[in-house]
Amino acid sequence: MSVSDVLHPDGSDYDAFLHAEVGEDRTGAVVTVLSALARLGLEPWSEAKALARLGKEDAELRLNAHFETIKDIPALALASQSRATRLVSLLPRRSPPIFAKEPQSGRHSFPQIPVIWVMLAIIGCAMIAQILYLAQPG
Repeated sequence: MSVSDVLHPDGSDYDAFLHAEVGEDRTGAVVTVLSALARLGLEPWSEAKALARLGKEDAELRLNAHFETIKDIPALALASQSRATRLVSLLPRRSPPIFAKEPQSGRHSFPQIPVIWVMLAIIGCAMIAQILYLAQPG
């Protein structure tokens, strides 16, 4: 296991994003997302993970905000939405929320009713049955 694997165990998931080029700095050196985030004093893998957890639009806004603070990369001074959109698309896919899952085909899906409602329905039916029984003459 390499040192990189120990320090950043899910780094390979973010490699496409972190190694994407964002422009050249004033010295002509190519700058990647990784080096741009590091220039801001951010831990690149942690920031990539945080961006991946956000919704697409929020991740783009956050990334643009980071880029706007970097002054020594002329291309980033023109922080464009399309650049952020392209870069955010390189992040690993976010899993859909649990409640948005579609039922598996071929399996019956029953609505999940909380137990308390079932118990209240049973008690209610028992009370109605008792009232009706006691209300009968004779």
